[in-house]
Amino acid sequence: MSEHPWVNSFPGAITVIDTEGIILEMNQAACEVFREDGGEKLVGTNLFKCHPEKARVQLEGLMAKEQANVYTIEKHGKKKLIYQTPWYKDGKYAGFIELSLVIPKGMLHFIRD
Repeated sequence: MSEHPWVNSFPGAITVIDTEGIILEMNQAACEVFREDGGEKLVGTNLFKCHPEKARVQLEGLMAKEQANVYTIEKHGKKKLIYQTPWYKDGKYAGFIELSLVIPKGMLHFIRD
C-alpha cells in the first residue's frame, strides 16, 4: 500500500509502475480490486506478467510513446473510468499511473465554455 495516508483513503484505485513495469505502489482500493491476483503482494512484481499479450503490447507501446490511455469499462455491473498516464520525476519519465474510478449511474455532464 501507499505510504501516503490520503492515497489509501481515496475511493479510486491507484497503481504506480516504473519504466520497466514494476509495481511501485498500490493504494488500498487497488489492493482490493486486485485481491484475487495477490493484492498488496503485487507490489514489487512485474505488471506485464499479469496481462495477456494484447494488453501487454498495447501498454508497452503507450509507455514507449509516453502517451496517455483513457477509456471506460463495465465490470460486475459497475461502470469505471480507466485513466492510464505517464508520470515524471524531476522532469524525467518515470513510469505509468493507472487510476480507476467507479462512475456513478446518472452522472451529470456539464459543458462549460
